[in-house]
Amino acid sequence: MSKIKIFIDGSEGTTGLRINERFQGRDDIELLTIDPELRKDTEERKRLINASDITFLCLPDAAAREAVSLIENDNVRIIDASTAHRTESGWAYGFPELSPEFREAIKNGKRVAVPGCYASGVVSLVYPLVKAGILPADYPVTTFGISGYSGGGKKMIAEYEAEERIAELDSPREYALSQQHKHLKEMKHITGLAREPLFSPIVCDYYSGMLVSLPLCGDLLSKNMTPEELHAFYTEYYAGEKFVKVAPFGAEAETRNFLGANVRSGWDGMEIFVTGCEGRLLVSSRFDNLGKGASGAAVQCLNIMLGCAEDTGLCL
Repeated sequence: MSKIKIFIDGSEGTTGLRINERFQGRDDIELLTIDPELRKDTEERKRLINASDITFLCLPDAAAREAVSLIENDNVRIIDASTAHRTESGWAYGFPELSPEFREAIKNGKRVAVPGCYASGVVSLVYPLVKAGILPADYPVTTFGISGYSGGGKKMIAEYEAEERIAELDSPREYALSQQHKHLKEMKHITGLAREPLFSPIVCDYYSGMLVSLPLCGDLLSKNMTPEELHAFYTEYYAGEKFVKVAPFGAEAETRNFLGANVRSGWDGMEIFVTGCEGRLLVSSRFDNLGKGASGAAVQCLNIMLGCAEDTGLCL
């Protein structure tokens, strides 16, 4: 059996490096590599993209769009980890657990967009509720997320890991204060919400791991539910999924009613918690921003496209 030829355009970035790590030990893949001095050479990138069966794009948005424009070989399939194509027509959205239709689109698609890290958390919580008619599409969604500094890429990693750094980095920092975060468009489009959520992300002084939470007012839902009922809904929705698991009801008591955002670093799955009380519900999604929030999700999509076990090369 011939090996699948894979090229990672942007292999030196955080996501590209993590995808490369997940290929270690796989004998079904031939990795096409680029001379480091030619990483930004358009003609060499074009050659390798068109020589591949599947190319991963781990690039800024403009460079990802350019890479797609370089394709001349109709058989080349693309998995794009950038923001560029997540809401574009003709691109499958790489979150297969949302529905059989999402998984099928990934399996058969030539163009697959990997979800954003924060967006993965929001979509995992909001999409099922909207689809089931529990959350009205015009609900004023407010959500917040906590992430390790690796989500900011090489520049932010260097700032946090410098021997001498500003004292402000010792504290959690809220950002995207203008409410223009790049994942908002995706959150609205994929979930079917009528408006973009009000979203507050926070970066903290640890390397990787993410917690995204969605507060809900029970009396504003189409169906007012107790925490137990909402937990049963999510449990049934994600039943049988390898990558998305709903924690047992009350599991947060095991950690003294705290949910740490960094405890799933290095893991490629996602876990969902349902907490709160009657009338005031809180659902939370916990995962690694570099795993299910980036490179792990990208490799899961590759595995679906290749028809092999979804967790091949991944940590669950």
